[in-house]
Amino acid sequence: MQSESEQKVFVVDDDEDIRTSLSRALKTRGYATRTFGSAHEFLDAYDPELSGCLILDYGMPEMSGLDLQRALVARGASLPIIFITGHGGVPESVQAMKLGAVDFLEKPFRQEVLIKQIDAALKLDAQARQGRNRARDARRRFENLTEREREIAELLVSNPSSSSSKDVARQLDISPRTVDHHRARILEKMRVNSVAELVDLSITTHLFEKS
Repeated sequence: MQSESEQKVFVVDDDEDIRTSLSRALKTRGYATRTFGSAHEFLDAYDPELSGCLILDYGMPEMSGLDLQRALVARGASLPIIFITGHGGVPESVQAMKLGAVDFLEKPFRQEVLIKQIDAALKLDAQARQGRNRARDARRRFENLTEREREIAELLVSNPSSSSSKDVARQLDISPRTVDHHRARILEKMRVNSVAELVDLSITTHLFEKS
């Protein structure tokens, strides 16, 4: 079980009895929980900086679980979702999974099954946030490079097979010694030990992708 203090299990269901029983069972197992009686109530209160996962009833009135999932996707929120439903079918589950749901559980479900999916969802959330933090840190370090350093860094990453100082110097019409100097500064500022590490960092953080 993963019960990191900063992670919370949100429960959104219009059935008060289900909200109460789920919350009680999860708290007993050490999870921090917060419950909501409607999709609108959750959206009004949700802070994307909060980490965790969402247990979401599919068939709520006014705004369904799928509508809430779509609203979160539109906001760019990546909160992992576990759907629960009393009358779900294949089309509904397919839609939910296509939008990134972790699972689609039909009531009644075994508590052990839900716990397993919660742990998987919390792990996904932690990994995603770690990746976003790494990308944010890489972007911040990249912005500290000079204009020439950024130019050289992009050349090194875009064509690693032609990343020798002579190759880069030829493309920029500068001396290899100057390239050596910039390369050392780039690696230092980006906190990597080699061009290979710089390439890996740029790939995993989408550093040079055009927005």
